[in-house]
Amino acid sequence: MAVAVRNEGANVNSNINVTPMVDVMLVLLIIFMVITPMLNNKVDLTMAEVNNPQAMPDADKDDAIIVAITRDGSIYLGQNKTSLSELGSQVGTKLANKTGDKTVYFRADARAQYRGVEDAIDAVRTAGVEEIGLLTLKRGGNDVQ
Repeated sequence: MAVAVRNEGANVNSNINVTPMVDVMLVLLIIFMVITPMLNNKVDLTMAEVNNPQAMPDADKDDAIIVAITRDGSIYLGQNKTSLSELGSQVGTKLANKTGDKTVYFRADARAQYRGVEDAIDAVRTAGVEEIGLLTLKRGGNDVQ
């Protein structure tokens, strides 16, 4: 009588299949790459649309100083709400630490009162800012100019 010996343990594959994990990680990477630029629009505004805007690519840089004025007249420096009286000193502090382009960019809601935008520009000018950019949208497109 012969005894049948089964040697199944010799055929066990102990390698980990990383292909599904890599697929999931790449999908997550793509999702984060798409969402991250959307998070940079700090204050939700309906900006004015114009026919012939001038391109201002420096406004998209991480260290750009952007002042936003909402429809109700609220003022934001970056994403932080501030008051008109503090705006000049805060911009001055940011400009002191900045090298290179010292332009301050303004994003104003299309329905914001002109007086509020003018007061914010005056407050920034008192901080010694000479270059100001007014950001708008190109009519018929979504590009910020």
